[in-house]
Amino acid sequence: MRYCRWALAIWLAALPATAGFAVDDPPPQQLLASGHPEAAIAALQSRLGKDPNSAADSSLLCRAYLSAQKWDEAIAAGERATSLAPNVSDYHLWLGRAYGEKADHISALNMWGAYRLARKTRNEFERAVALQPDGVAGLSDVAEFYFEAPAWLGGGIDKAQAIADKLASSSPATSHWIQAHIAEKKKNWSDAEKQYRAAIATAADKPPYWLNLAHFLEKRGRLDEMQKAVVQASTLPGFSGQALYDAAEMLSRSGRVFSEAIEWLRRYIAGAQHTESAPIFAAHYLLGSILEKQGDRNGAAEQFRACLALLPDFAPAHEALQRVSQK
Repeated sequence: MRYCRWALAIWLAALPATAGFAVDDPPPQQLLASGHPEAAIAALQSRLGKDPNSAADSSLLCRAYLSAQKWDEAIAAGERATSLAPNVSDYHLWLGRAYGEKADHISALNMWGAYRLARKTRNEFERAVALQPDGVAGLSDVAEFYFEAPAWLGGGIDKAQAIADKLASSSPATSHWIQAHIAEKKKNWSDAEKQYRAAIATAADKPPYWLNLAHFLEKRGRLDEMQKAVVQASTLPGFSGQALYDAAEMLSRSGRVFSEAIEWLRRYIAGAQHTESAPIFAAHYLLGSILEKQGDRNGAAEQFRACLALLPDFAPAHEALQRVSQK
């Protein structure tokens, strides 16, 4: 559930997936937050053409490219933002995320490239925390790097534990989330589950933390319990926006309860609480993939076309549309 902490929801009127925008277009930040990264990219490129020295627009462009899964372009925009405004924590945070995504998607044969990107990811996260020592988002991201990365890359469970201790009073749910991952790294499964449940107990917004627990149970092969945790999340206040997408993705990935996953994705697409980490094109693609698995070729094709209307160069949707059209 990597992106739960990164989601930035905004209350907007729903925009039809295949419709163009009016002459008085929404500002780029609203386009991005409502799950339309390609429209945000075009708007930001236009603004930067007039004012190329806008660090804020460059950082927002980095985020838009990240949402559109264009890692190299995101890095270029993020580097421009941090060079223009080197003392803004948030800009370093988003650049670090861009480096991290590029590292996650780099070829396994390019180990040196992955190493360089991982070091850059850590440096940007640590810089973000140095500029804003109490920022929960920055502390969460650098803690995630620490408990995921090996010591020779600057990782370390002890470093992650120090951040968990720091957050214990200001953000106890985040602190328990970090400690759960530390326990997983130590293969202490029972303690990990206790920490995930403690995060739920202390969280104000509980559905994302129920989904974190569900993801843990999925990894442990406890699929019946995983499904129950997802269903429990769906019964709680706040089960909307990102949570709808994440729950549907998890059920789809595990091959369970497609009907509920379909319902949640349709609610997400039709709703108003979209996020840049679950853009509308991705929701259409996921829904199309589920419908394809169910044998609904026409429904799947409709969703893949809706995806491509928003992100025309999204290769997986092109391949999927060709596949369902040939059957």
